[in-house]
Amino acid sequence: MITKRSFNIKNEYGDNLTTDVRYDEGKKNLPLIIFVHGFKGFKDWGGFPYMLDKLAEAGFFCASFNFSYNGVGEKEDEIVHFTRLELFAKNTFSRELDDLGSVIDYFDNNRDNYNYDFRKLTLIGHSRGGGCVILKTSQDSRIKKLITLAAVSTYDRYTERKKKEWKEKGYIEEPNSRTGQIMRMDLSLLEDIETNKERLDIQKAMRKIKVPTLIIHGEQDLSVDYSHADTLFNESDKEKTKYKLIEKTGHTFGVVHPFAGTTPAFEKVIEEIKWFISETPYA
Repeated sequence: MITKRSFNIKNEYGDNLTTDVRYDEGKKNLPLIIFVHGFKGFKDWGGFPYMLDKLAEAGFFCASFNFSYNGVGEKEDEIVHFTRLELFAKNTFSRELDDLGSVIDYFDNNRDNYNYDFRKLTLIGHSRGGGCVILKTSQDSRIKKLITLAAVSTYDRYTERKKKEWKEKGYIEEPNSRTGQIMRMDLSLLEDIETNKERLDIQKAMRKIKVPTLIIHGEQDLSVDYSHADTLFNESDKEKTKYKLIEKTGHTFGVVHPFAGTTPAFEKVIEEIKWFISETPYA
């Protein structure tokens, strides 16, 4: 029987990272998975909880969390709603990378309190979260496997015209087609890209990674074209990297929010993850 628990992890700035874990209490030394959501996303978006349930049932200890400035609330009735847009506006890629570090540190420091094997740590990241897990894996030897889902190959996806407007106004606005909200991003995000180019260079990070890696992307992804996956694979260690391009599916592999059920493409993603973690030797 799968146990689910929710709690907060503090990041280095004292902010809460709302976290869920799913695992079978009756088993020992479970491989540890940490899942990282993407832009305008959250741990409870769409099919992600379903995916993590399935992975927990398959014998993995699964953790997921919300970035501190992703814009959703912390209370039970707020965790799927963007109620903190003032934080979303101030979010940066570096902050997300620091948040992920705090989560990894928590599980490193609490090995005796749970039934996972920290030496078998896999990171999974979707979309912008895919960029985050690539960067972290290149920097942290504790990570033994890497999986990206529809990941970006660069954070700098803005035109020069957009950057000029951003600097003139001090912010840009992104519509959320699902909620109808206009979501503001302050200049801090652009400054982070420009100031921390070395730390946030996803392609350079990919070249440094020597752990087993699985790249999964949808052929019909309109948000992050599969050319990003091609780029990541081309920069990777081919002996350690597998690339699965899934036909006739898009950025979220056919699942939506609120979750309306799984899809054949999403089931394939889950099966690929299970196989990769179970059958590929750890670094």
